Amino acid sequence: MTAVAPAVAVAGGKLADNIAFFARTLRKAGLKLGPAATLDAIAAVEAAGLTTREDFYWTLHCVLVTRREDDAVFDEAFRLFWRSRELLEKMIAMFSPTAPPREAKAEKKRAGESRVADALFEGAKRNEKTREKPEIEVDARLTVSGNEVLRAKDFAQMSVAEIEAAKTAIAALRLPADYRKTRRYRSDPRGERIDPRKMMQASMRTGGELILPKFRSRREVHPPLVVIADISGSMSQYTRIFLHFLHALTENRRNVHTFLFGTRLTNVTRQMRHRDPDAALEECAGAVRDWSGGTRIAEALHVFNHVWSRRVLTQGAVGLIITDGLERDSIDALDAEMGRLHKSCKRLIWLNPLLRFDGFSARARGVRAMLPHVDEFRSVHSLDAMADLCAALSGTGGADTDPRRWLAAADAAMAA
Repeated sequence: MTAVAPAVAVAGGKLADNIAFFARTLRKAGLKLGPAATLDAIAAVEAAGLTTREDFYWTLHCVLVTRREDDAVFDEAFRLFWRSRELLEKMIAMFSPTAPPREAKAEKKRAGESRVADALFEGAKRNEKTREKPEIEVDARLTVSGNEVLRAKDFAQMSVAEIEAAKTAIAALRLPADYRKTRRYRSDPRGERIDPRKMMQASMRTGGELILPKFRSRREVHPPLVVIADISGSMSQYTRIFLHFLHALTENRRNVHTFLFGTRLTNVTRQMRHRDPDAALEECAGAVRDWSGGTRIAEALHVFNHVWSRRVLTQGAVGLIITDGLERDSIDALDAEMGRLHKSCKRLIWLNPLLRFDGFSARARGVRAMLPHVDEFRSVHSLDAMADLCAALSGTGGADTDPRRWLAAADAAMAA
Protein backbone atom coordinates (compact mmCIF):
# COMPACT_ATOMS: atom_id res chain seq x y z
CA MET A 1 0.00 0.00 0.00
CA THR A 2 1.45 3.36 -1.00
CA ALA A 3 2.01 5.82 1.81
CA VAL A 4 0.22 9.13 1.48
CA ALA A 5 2.23 12.27 2.16
CA PRO A 6 1.04 14.09 5.28
CA ALA A 7 -0.59 17.48 4.91
CA VAL A 8 1.69 20.45 5.52
CA ALA A 9 0.58 23.45 7.54
CA VAL A 10 2.11 26.29 5.56
CA ALA A 11 -0.49 29.02 6.05
CA GLY A 12 0.96 31.91 8.00
CA GLY A 13 4.49 30.44 8.02
CA LYS A 14 7.73 31.23 6.26
CA LEU A 15 6.96 28.74 3.49
CA ALA A 16 3.72 30.58 2.68
CA ASP A 17 5.62 33.87 2.50
CA ASN A 18 8.20 32.29 0.17
CA ILE A 19 5.49 30.89 -2.11
CA ALA A 20 3.80 34.30 -2.23
CA PHE A 21 7.09 36.00 -3.09
CA PHE A 22 7.77 33.32 -5.72
CA ALA A 23 4.37 33.98 -7.34
CA ARG A 24 5.12 37.72 -7.27
CA THR A 25 8.40 37.05 -9.06
CA LEU A 26 6.62 35.04 -11.76
CA ARG A 27 4.15 37.87 -12.25
CA LYS A 28 7.00 40.36 -12.73
CA ALA A 29 8.60 37.96 -15.23
CA GLY A 30 5.49 38.01 -17.41
CA LEU A 31 3.11 35.31 -16.11
CA LYS A 32 -0.53 36.31 -15.68
CA LEU A 33 -1.12 35.55 -12.00
CA GLY A 34 -3.41 37.07 -9.41
CA PRO A 35 -3.87 36.80 -5.63
CA ALA A 36 -6.18 33.81 -6.12
CA ALA A 37 -3.41 31.85 -7.84
CA THR A 38 -1.07 32.48 -4.89
CA LEU A 39 -3.68 31.22 -2.42
CA ASP A 40 -4.32 28.16 -4.60
CA ALA A 41 -0.58 27.40 -4.71
CA ILE A 42 -0.32 27.55 -0.91
CA ALA A 43 -3.39 25.34 -0.57
CA ALA A 44 -1.98 22.86 -3.10
CA VAL A 45 1.28 22.54 -1.16
CA GLU A 46 -0.74 22.01 2.04
CA ALA A 47 -2.75 19.24 0.38
CA ALA A 48 0.10 17.52 -1.49
CA GLY A 49 2.73 17.77 1.20
CA LEU A 50 6.51 18.09 0.83
CA THR A 51 8.37 14.92 -0.04
CA THR A 52 10.84 15.69 -2.83
CA ARG A 53 12.01 18.71 -4.79
CA GLU A 54 10.41 17.31 -7.94
CA ASP A 55 7.00 16.94 -6.25
CA PHE A 56 7.24 20.49 -4.93
CA TYR A 57 8.11 21.71 -8.46
CA TRP A 58 5.13 20.04 -10.13
CA THR A 59 2.72 21.05 -7.36
CA LEU A 60 3.50 24.70 -7.98
CA HIS A 61 3.66 24.17 -11.75
CA CYS A 62 0.15 22.73 -12.06
CA VAL A 63 -1.32 25.76 -10.26
CA LEU A 64 0.79 28.68 -11.45
CA VAL A 65 1.36 27.74 -15.13
CA THR A 66 -1.69 28.06 -17.37
CA ARG A 67 -0.02 28.68 -20.77
CA ARG A 68 2.49 26.55 -22.61
CA GLU A 69 4.72 29.54 -23.37
CA ASP A 70 5.23 30.09 -19.62
CA ASP A 71 6.94 26.73 -19.04
CA ALA A 72 10.46 28.02 -19.70
CA VAL A 73 9.98 31.09 -17.49
CA PHE A 74 8.59 29.03 -14.61
CA ASP A 75 11.37 26.47 -14.87
CA GLU A 76 14.06 29.15 -14.76
CA ALA A 77 12.32 31.04 -11.95
CA PHE A 78 12.08 27.87 -9.86
CA ARG A 79 15.76 27.12 -10.42
CA LEU A 80 16.85 30.62 -9.41
CA PHE A 81 14.40 31.20 -6.56
CA TRP A 82 14.90 27.82 -4.91
CA ARG A 83 18.60 27.72 -5.83
CA SER A 84 19.70 27.01 -2.27
CA ARG A 85 19.23 23.26 -2.27
CA GLU A 86 20.25 23.01 1.38
CA LEU A 87 17.41 25.31 2.40
CA LEU A 88 14.85 23.40 0.35
CA GLU A 89 16.12 20.01 1.51
CA LYS A 90 15.94 21.17 5.13
CA MET A 91 12.42 22.43 4.55
CA ILE A 92 11.43 19.09 3.01
CA ALA A 93 13.12 17.19 5.83
CA MET A 94 11.09 19.15 8.41
CA PHE A 95 7.88 17.73 7.00
CA SER A 96 9.24 14.39 5.73
CA PRO A 97 12.31 13.31 7.73
CA THR A 98 12.60 10.01 5.86
CA ALA A 99 12.87 11.64 2.43
CA PRO A 100 16.21 10.67 0.84
CA PRO A 101 18.52 13.43 -0.40
CA ARG A 102 18.60 13.94 -4.14
CA GLU A 103 21.66 14.68 -6.22
CA ALA A 104 21.85 17.94 -8.13
CA LYS A 105 21.32 17.73 -11.87
CA ALA A 106 22.74 20.08 -14.42
CA GLU A 107 19.95 22.00 -16.12
CA LYS A 108 20.01 23.47 -19.58
CA LYS A 109 20.08 27.23 -19.86
CA ARG A 110 16.65 28.59 -20.76
CA ALA A 111 15.66 31.50 -22.93
CA GLY A 112 13.87 33.29 -20.06
CA GLU A 113 16.82 33.20 -17.66
CA SER A 114 17.68 36.89 -17.89
CA ARG A 115 14.01 37.87 -17.66
CA VAL A 116 13.49 35.91 -14.46
CA ALA A 117 16.76 37.10 -12.93
CA ASP A 118 15.85 40.69 -13.69
CA ALA A 119 12.43 40.25 -12.07
CA LEU A 120 13.82 38.33 -9.11
CA PHE A 121 16.54 40.83 -8.19
CA GLU A 122 14.58 43.93 -9.11
CA GLY A 123 14.54 45.15 -5.53
CA ALA A 124 18.28 44.80 -5.14
CA LYS A 125 18.90 46.68 -8.38
CA ARG A 126 16.50 49.42 -7.28
CA ASN A 127 18.32 49.85 -3.98
CA GLU A 128 21.62 49.98 -5.80
CA LYS A 129 20.32 52.69 -8.09
CA THR A 130 19.12 54.80 -5.14
CA ARG A 131 22.58 54.97 -3.62
CA GLU A 132 24.40 58.23 -4.00
CA LYS A 133 26.97 58.06 -6.75
CA PRO A 134 29.37 60.72 -7.98
CA GLU A 135 28.20 62.54 -11.06
CA ILE A 136 30.35 61.91 -14.11
CA GLU A 137 30.05 64.08 -17.18
CA VAL A 138 30.50 62.17 -20.44
CA ASP A 139 30.57 63.55 -23.94
CA ALA A 140 28.26 61.08 -25.72
CA ARG A 141 28.27 62.70 -29.13
CA LEU A 142 30.51 60.00 -30.63
CA THR A 143 29.19 57.02 -28.65
CA VAL A 144 26.61 54.40 -29.65
CA SER A 145 23.11 55.03 -28.35
CA GLY A 146 21.22 52.49 -26.25
CA ASN A 147 18.71 51.89 -29.04
CA GLU A 148 21.47 50.82 -31.43
CA VAL A 149 22.80 48.35 -28.85
CA LEU A 150 19.28 47.03 -28.34
CA ARG A 151 18.81 46.44 -32.07
CA ALA A 152 21.96 44.30 -32.30
CA LYS A 153 21.39 42.23 -29.15
CA ASP A 154 20.17 38.64 -29.15
CA PHE A 155 16.47 38.62 -28.27
CA ALA A 156 16.84 35.36 -26.31
CA GLN A 157 19.22 37.11 -23.87
CA MET A 158 17.22 40.32 -23.39
CA SER A 159 15.99 41.44 -19.99
CA VAL A 160 12.35 42.28 -19.25
CA ALA A 161 12.93 46.02 -19.75
CA GLU A 162 14.74 45.48 -23.06
CA ILE A 163 12.00 43.23 -24.42
CA GLU A 164 9.37 45.79 -23.51
CA ALA A 165 11.43 48.54 -25.16
CA ALA A 166 11.76 46.48 -28.34
CA LYS A 167 8.03 45.74 -28.39
CA THR A 168 7.26 49.42 -27.91
CA ALA A 169 9.60 50.44 -30.73
CA ILE A 170 8.15 47.86 -33.13
CA ALA A 171 4.57 48.72 -32.17
CA ALA A 172 5.33 52.35 -32.95
CA LEU A 173 6.33 51.39 -36.48
CA ARG A 174 2.67 51.38 -37.48
CA LEU A 175 2.30 47.95 -39.08
CA PRO A 176 1.25 47.89 -42.75
CA ALA A 177 -2.43 48.32 -43.57
CA ASP A 178 -2.34 46.70 -47.00
CA TYR A 179 -5.86 45.33 -47.10
CA ARG A 180 -7.23 43.93 -50.34
CA LYS A 181 -10.71 42.81 -51.30
CA THR A 182 -11.44 39.11 -51.78
CA ARG A 183 -14.18 37.28 -53.65
CA ARG A 184 -15.96 36.33 -50.43
CA TYR A 185 -18.55 38.52 -48.75
CA ARG A 186 -19.40 39.42 -45.17
CA SER A 187 -22.46 40.98 -43.55
CA ASP A 188 -22.22 44.74 -43.52
CA PRO A 189 -25.06 47.15 -42.51
CA ARG A 190 -23.51 49.76 -44.82
CA GLY A 191 -22.72 47.39 -47.67
CA GLU A 192 -23.37 48.18 -51.29
CA ARG A 193 -25.02 44.87 -52.26
CA ILE A 194 -28.21 43.20 -51.10
CA ASP A 195 -27.72 39.95 -49.14
CA PRO A 196 -30.75 37.78 -50.09
CA ARG A 197 -29.71 34.86 -47.87
CA LYS A 198 -29.60 37.00 -44.73
CA MET A 199 -32.90 38.62 -45.71
CA MET A 200 -34.62 35.22 -45.96
CA GLN A 201 -33.12 34.04 -42.67
CA ALA A 202 -34.30 37.17 -40.89
CA SER A 203 -37.78 36.90 -42.38
CA MET A 204 -38.24 33.40 -40.94
CA ARG A 205 -38.38 34.93 -37.45
CA THR A 206 -41.61 36.74 -38.37
CA GLY A 207 -43.05 33.94 -40.48
CA GLY A 208 -42.32 35.79 -43.71
CA GLU A 209 -44.56 38.74 -42.87
CA LEU A 210 -41.71 41.23 -42.60
CA ILE A 211 -38.77 41.26 -44.98
CA LEU A 212 -36.12 43.85 -44.17
CA PRO A 213 -33.16 44.60 -46.43
CA LYS A 214 -29.78 43.16 -45.48
CA PHE A 215 -26.51 44.22 -47.05
CA ARG A 216 -23.09 42.72 -47.60
CA SER A 217 -19.66 43.83 -48.78
CA ARG A 218 -16.54 42.11 -49.99
CA ARG A 219 -14.22 40.90 -47.25
CA GLU A 220 -10.87 42.66 -46.88
CA VAL A 221 -7.79 40.75 -45.72
CA HIS A 222 -4.04 41.17 -45.63
CA PRO A 223 -2.25 39.41 -48.50
CA PRO A 224 0.01 36.57 -47.33
CA LEU A 225 3.61 37.51 -46.61
CA VAL A 226 6.31 34.99 -47.57
CA VAL A 227 9.76 35.66 -46.10
CA ILE A 228 12.97 33.91 -47.21
CA ALA A 229 15.73 35.03 -44.84
CA ASP A 230 19.47 34.38 -44.95
CA ILE A 231 20.99 33.18 -41.65
CA SER A 232 24.62 32.87 -42.74
CA GLY A 233 27.40 34.34 -40.62
CA SER A 234 27.19 37.80 -42.21
CA MET A 235 23.39 37.97 -41.98
CA SER A 236 22.50 36.29 -38.68
CA GLN A 237 22.19 39.40 -36.51
CA TYR A 238 19.95 41.21 -39.01
CA THR A 239 17.76 38.15 -39.44
CA ARG A 240 17.33 37.79 -35.67
CA ILE A 241 16.08 41.38 -35.41
CA PHE A 242 13.80 40.96 -38.41
CA LEU A 243 12.33 37.75 -36.96
CA HIS A 244 11.10 39.79 -34.00
CA PHE A 245 9.42 42.15 -36.46
CA LEU A 246 7.82 39.15 -38.22
CA HIS A 247 6.62 37.86 -34.85
CA ALA A 248 4.79 41.16 -34.34
CA LEU A 249 3.20 40.78 -37.78
CA THR A 250 2.10 37.24 -36.91
CA GLU A 251 0.48 38.48 -33.69
CA ASN A 252 -1.41 41.01 -35.82
CA ARG A 253 -3.46 38.14 -37.33
CA ARG A 254 -1.51 38.19 -40.57
CA ASN A 255 -0.70 35.07 -42.59
CA VAL A 256 3.13 35.00 -42.55
CA HIS A 257 5.23 32.13 -43.93
CA THR A 258 8.86 32.24 -42.78
CA PHE A 259 11.76 30.31 -44.32
CA LEU A 260 15.39 30.44 -43.18
CA PHE A 261 18.34 29.32 -45.26
CA GLY A 262 22.09 29.03 -45.01
CA THR A 263 23.29 25.94 -46.77
CA ARG A 264 19.76 24.45 -46.68
CA LEU A 265 16.18 25.74 -46.52
CA THR A 266 14.14 25.38 -43.31
CA ASN A 267 10.47 26.21 -42.81
CA VAL A 268 10.00 27.86 -39.38
CA THR A 269 6.44 29.12 -39.86
CA ARG A 270 5.07 26.93 -37.08
CA GLN A 271 7.81 27.97 -34.65
CA MET A 272 7.14 31.66 -35.31
CA ARG A 273 3.49 31.26 -34.24
CA HIS A 274 4.51 30.82 -30.61
CA ARG A 275 3.11 33.67 -28.54
CA ASP A 276 6.28 34.26 -26.54
CA PRO A 277 8.97 35.88 -28.75
CA ASP A 278 11.74 34.29 -26.65
CA ALA A 279 10.31 30.81 -27.11
CA ALA A 280 9.66 31.45 -30.82
CA LEU A 281 13.28 32.40 -31.50
CA GLU A 282 14.55 29.55 -29.37
CA GLU A 283 12.46 27.05 -31.33
CA CYS A 284 13.67 28.56 -34.62
CA ALA A 285 17.28 28.17 -33.49
CA GLY A 286 16.57 24.57 -32.55
CA ALA A 287 14.93 23.79 -35.89
CA VAL A 288 17.77 25.25 -37.99
CA ARG A 289 21.02 23.28 -38.17
CA ASP A 290 23.12 25.71 -40.20
CA TRP A 291 22.67 28.99 -38.31
CA SER A 292 25.62 31.39 -38.79
CA GLY A 293 27.22 29.00 -41.29
CA GLY A 294 27.74 29.25 -45.04
CA THR A 295 25.23 30.35 -47.65
CA ARG A 296 23.89 28.84 -50.88
CA ILE A 297 21.24 31.19 -52.23
CA ALA A 298 20.56 29.43 -55.54
CA GLU A 299 20.17 26.01 -53.90
CA ALA A 300 17.79 27.38 -51.25
CA LEU A 301 15.65 29.15 -53.86
CA HIS A 302 15.59 25.98 -55.97
CA VAL A 303 14.14 23.99 -53.06
CA PHE A 304 11.60 26.72 -52.31
CA ASN A 305 10.45 27.01 -55.94
CA HIS A 306 9.99 23.25 -56.36
CA VAL A 307 8.61 22.32 -52.91
CA TRP A 308 6.95 25.31 -51.27
CA SER A 309 6.12 27.85 -53.98
CA ARG A 310 2.70 26.54 -54.97
CA ARG A 311 1.71 26.02 -51.33
CA VAL A 312 2.40 29.49 -49.94
CA LEU A 313 2.55 31.92 -52.88
CA THR A 314 -1.21 32.17 -53.24
CA GLN A 315 -3.88 34.88 -52.92
CA GLY A 316 -1.57 37.62 -54.16
CA ALA A 317 1.26 36.87 -51.76
CA VAL A 318 4.07 39.41 -51.28
CA GLY A 319 7.59 37.95 -51.19
CA LEU A 320 10.44 39.27 -49.03
CA ILE A 321 13.96 37.94 -49.52
CA ILE A 322 16.58 38.98 -46.96
CA THR A 323 20.19 38.40 -48.00
CA ASP A 324 23.34 40.27 -48.94
CA GLY A 325 23.39 38.59 -52.38
CA LEU A 326 26.97 37.31 -52.05
CA GLU A 327 26.50 33.98 -53.86
CA ARG A 328 29.37 31.50 -54.04
CA ASP A 329 27.73 28.94 -56.36
CA SER A 330 26.55 29.20 -59.95
CA ILE A 331 25.36 32.68 -60.93
CA ASP A 332 23.35 31.27 -63.86
CA ALA A 333 21.38 29.06 -61.47
CA LEU A 334 20.74 32.04 -59.18
CA ASP A 335 19.45 34.09 -62.11
CA ALA A 336 17.07 31.30 -63.18
CA GLU A 337 15.70 30.66 -59.67
CA MET A 338 15.19 34.38 -59.00
CA GLY A 339 13.31 34.69 -62.29
CA ARG A 340 10.98 31.85 -61.34
CA LEU A 341 10.41 33.27 -57.85
CA HIS A 342 9.60 36.70 -59.27
CA LYS A 343 6.97 35.25 -61.60
CA SER A 344 5.29 33.42 -58.71
CA CYS A 345 4.99 36.52 -56.47
CA LYS A 346 2.65 39.41 -57.00
CA ARG A 347 5.43 41.60 -55.60
CA LEU A 348 9.01 40.73 -54.62
CA ILE A 349 11.03 42.97 -52.28
CA TRP A 350 14.73 42.45 -51.60
CA LEU A 351 16.03 43.59 -48.20
CA ASN A 352 19.82 43.96 -48.15
CA PRO A 353 21.70 45.25 -45.06
CA LEU A 354 24.66 46.25 -47.25
CA LEU A 355 22.67 49.31 -48.27
CA ARG A 356 23.58 50.87 -44.93
CA PHE A 357 26.92 51.78 -46.51
CA ASP A 358 26.88 55.01 -48.49
CA GLY A 359 29.42 53.66 -50.96
CA PHE A 360 27.49 50.50 -51.81
CA SER A 361 27.56 49.59 -55.49
CA ALA A 362 25.86 46.69 -57.29
CA ARG A 363 29.09 45.21 -58.65
CA ALA A 364 29.00 41.73 -57.08
CA ARG A 365 27.93 39.01 -59.51
CA GLY A 366 25.24 37.68 -57.20
CA VAL A 367 23.76 41.14 -56.63
CA ARG A 368 23.67 41.87 -60.37
CA ALA A 369 21.98 38.52 -61.02
CA MET A 370 19.22 39.16 -58.45
CA LEU A 371 18.42 42.84 -59.04
CA PRO A 372 16.60 42.41 -62.41
CA HIS A 373 14.09 40.07 -60.77
CA VAL A 374 12.92 42.20 -57.83
CA ASP A 375 10.42 45.04 -57.66
CA GLU A 376 12.03 46.97 -54.82
CA PHE A 377 15.51 47.09 -53.29
CA ARG A 378 15.57 48.19 -49.64
CA SER A 379 17.73 48.14 -46.52
CA VAL A 380 16.94 46.21 -43.33
CA HIS A 381 19.57 47.36 -40.83
CA SER A 382 17.55 49.62 -38.51
CA LEU A 383 14.13 50.37 -37.10
CA ASP A 384 13.87 53.25 -39.53
CA ALA A 385 14.36 50.78 -42.40
CA MET A 386 11.57 48.62 -40.96
CA ALA A 387 9.31 51.69 -40.82
CA ASP A 388 10.06 52.34 -44.48
CA LEU A 389 9.22 48.70 -45.24
CA CYS A 390 5.85 49.05 -43.48
CA ALA A 391 5.12 52.10 -45.60
CA ALA A 392 6.13 50.18 -48.73
CA LEU A 393 3.84 47.26 -47.88
CA SER A 394 1.02 49.75 -47.38
CA GLY A 395 1.60 51.10 -50.88
CA THR A 396 3.38 54.36 -50.02
CA GLY A 397 6.95 53.39 -50.93
CA GLY A 398 9.33 55.85 -52.56
CA ALA A 399 10.78 55.74 -56.06
CA ASP A 400 14.36 55.50 -54.81
CA THR A 401 13.92 51.74 -54.29
CA ASP A 402 13.86 50.97 -58.01
CA PRO A 403 16.50 48.24 -58.59
CA ARG A 404 17.22 49.54 -62.09
CA ARG A 405 18.74 52.66 -60.56
CA TRP A 406 21.38 50.60 -58.78
CA LEU A 407 22.21 48.64 -61.92
CA ALA A 408 22.55 51.82 -63.98
CA ALA A 409 24.79 53.43 -61.35
CA ALA A 410 27.02 50.32 -61.20
CA ASP A 411 27.28 50.15 -65.00
CA ALA A 412 28.26 53.82 -65.15
CA ALA A 413 30.89 53.35 -62.44
CA MET A 414 32.43 50.34 -64.18
CA ALA A 415 32.41 52.08 -67.57
CA ALA A 416 34.23 55.06 -66.09
